[in-house]
Order: sequence, then structure tokens, then C-alpha cells
Amino acid sequence: MVGRMGGRKLVEDRRGPEDLHGGEDLSGGEEVPVPVPHLVDERSGRTYELDARRWRGDDGAPLSVSPLPGLTPADIDSGTRSLWRYRAALPSAVGRPVTLGEGSTPLLDKEWDGARVGFKAEWFNPTGSFKDRGSSVMISALAAAGVCEVIEDSSGNGGSSVAAYCAAAGIGASILVPEGTSPAKVLQTRAFGATIEPVPGGRDATAAEALRRSDRTCYAGHNWNPFFLQGTKTLAYELWEDLGFAAPDTVVTVAGAGSLVLGLDLGFSELLTTGQISRRPRLLVAQPAACAPIHAAFHGAPAPSFGPTIAEGTAIRTPVRLPEVVAAVRRSGGDMAAIPEAAIVGAVRRLAGTGLYVEPTSATAVAAIDVFRERGVIREGETMVVVLTGSGLKAATAMGNVFTEGTVA
Repeated sequence: MVGRMGGRKLVEDRRGPEDLHGGEDLSGGEEVPVPVPHLVDERSGRTYELDARRWRGDDGAPLSVSPLPGLTPADIDSGTRSLWRYRAALPSAVGRPVTLGEGSTPLLDKEWDGARVGFKAEWFNPTGSFKDRGSSVMISALAAAGVCEVIEDSSGNGGSSVAAYCAAAGIGASILVPEGTSPAKVLQTRAFGATIEPVPGGRDATAAEALRRSDRTCYAGHNWNPFFLQGTKTLAYELWEDLGFAAPDTVVTVAGAGSLVLGLDLGFSELLTTGQISRRPRLLVAQPAACAPIHAAFHGAPAPSFGPTIAEGTAIRTPVRLPEVVAAVRRSGGDMAAIPEAAIVGAVRRLAGTGLYVEPTSATAVAAIDVFRERGVIREGETMVVVLTGSGLKAATAMGNVFTEGTVA
């Protein structure tokens, strides 16, 4: 089964419906019908035409791109130093790449409490966070669809990322942010030429306001748009390539809305389908205890109370894809942990002591390593990757509090 695509480039979007029943011969005598990609509501099974401007189903449910064939090492464009080296794994509807060089981030070989860890340094992305993977693909698709203006809601990293790629594409952007969003993230978003609109209340109030306006302006909500997940899935492909075309045993990450978890699930699922890996890596996912709705749902616990958290990028009380994130973690044989604020702060400080300056949201995943090791889901001798999602430069105020003498949380 390994290599069954034989390096053949994907052509699914270039074929008309008549090609699904016979049509073009791509295999030297054997007809290989390739389904035309479409959008699917995983909850109801309802399908829609592949349209970058459609961000939810008619009943309000989130949508995904239907399963794609994936790729083999022969399909990688090795001359491209960005996530677009995996272009063959993306639907052709994304059009011409809007790229700033995102992806191709380093995998740092480190030691943490006696265990070997590969820290995936996603702050090397152009705007300082993993969100650039999703923004590049999403904005490419919207630009190909002729969109000229978008609205987006974000607690910081997503908004600055969308603003950057809109600037690169010549698309106007209005970014709604919660009051109290990191000034560094707001400044970065404004620098890219986006209009900033603070919204009273927290992250959920900001999302609700963006949804109210979505009937007037194209909504580029990174937690909703299915093309954003097509971008985050490239992290799975990149880890596979980083490790010599092998899957890690575990990937530890953090979740707010869960777009990174879903992207990893998508990418590793495609690699499994093509026979490039023999098993899924276990997805071990952390949330701050002060805001852990996905953790509660995963463990079948009552809805948690919510409090302030230093990990502002995760402060989402009602993730729109919550059941899908839970299903992805379960499908991998993974686990979830809720991390106290003091442990997050401690991880920020310890990481800085090793030369890694990451924002508290990133450090939440590192703080969870000890929890998962105690539970036995991180095992001696296995390959472990921990995703460091964003730079400490993105959260200057929080980092200042962490490194003020006597600060605990």
C-alpha cells in the first residue's frame, strides 16, 4: 500500500462530474476515479459544493473539506520552503498561494526532565504563531473566490495572522478583538493595515458580534472556515517529514478552539490512508484549568466554571467544533489535561531558562508533560513532539507579569 499514488499529482478539482464514472485514464490502463472534494457537515452528513466563502451549513453547523487522498514523499515539492511544499495534499480550489514563507519551522531536539522531546517551534512562522498555516490556505482560497473584504474575530494571534495574509493578498480586513487583548497583538494587527474593533466582554462576546455582521461581509472566522483546517493539517505532514517520513508516538499540544488538534487529526488520517504511517500518533491535549470546556467534555465532567487565565489564546468557553475535537483526541487514543495557572507560569519560566521564549498559551502544553507522564500515556523510549504554538513577544504584558519578581500567576 505504501506509495500507491506513485507520485501522481492530485487533479480532483479539475475533473467534471462526468469524469467520476469512467472518464480520464490516469493510471496506465486502470481507471482511478477520484471523488470531487466538497464540504461536509460531519454531524448530519449533509454536503455542499466546495466554496471558500461558505463557512457553515444551512443549519449553522461547522463544515469540513471531504477526505482527500493525501500524498507520498514523491509528491512533496522539495524546492519550496513553506507549507506549500505539500500543495498536492490541498484541494486545488485554494488557487494561487498567498504565502509569506509559513511552515518549515524547526524541530528542536531537547531534554525535559530526563526525557527527549522534539519542540516544534511554531513561532518561526511569519507573524509568530502556528495560525499562519491556516491563514495562508484560507486567504488563498478566499482570494481565488474573488473576495475583496473580510471580517474576523480573534483573541490575538488569529487576527494578526489573518490581517497579515489579507495585506499580502490585497484584501481589506476588519478584526474584532476582546477588550484586554494583548497590546502587542493588537499593534501587530493594526500594522498590517487592518481595522481593529475592540468588543466589550470576552472571547465569546467577540465571536458573537462577528457572527452578527457576517451577513454583510465575508466572514473569515479561523475557527469556522474549513480551509483554515486544511492549512493546520500541514503540521502533521511536516512532522512526518521532519522525522524521516515516520510518525511520532505522541504529539502534545494546547487547545482553545482546537484548530491545531483537528489539523493534526486530518493530516495524520490522510497519511494513514495512503499507507505512509501505520498508526496515528496519540494526541495529548492541554487546556488551562481556568478555561477547559474541551477537557471537561472529553472526561464526561460537568461544564466547568470559568476564570481568567494567563493563556489568553485558549480562553474560549464554547468552541464551535467541540465534539469534533473530542472525537479526534479519542480516535488517536490520546488524553486531555487541565493545567493550573501556577504550573503554566512555571513552564514559561523554565522554557525561558533554556532559551525558548514562548507565550503562556504555548507553555501550557509543556506544563502538561509531567501530568501525561504520571498517567503513563507518555512512555519511555517513545518519540514525543511538543508544539510550541506562539512567541512570547506576542504577549508582552503577560510575559512582563511572569518575570516580575514574586509573580505566581
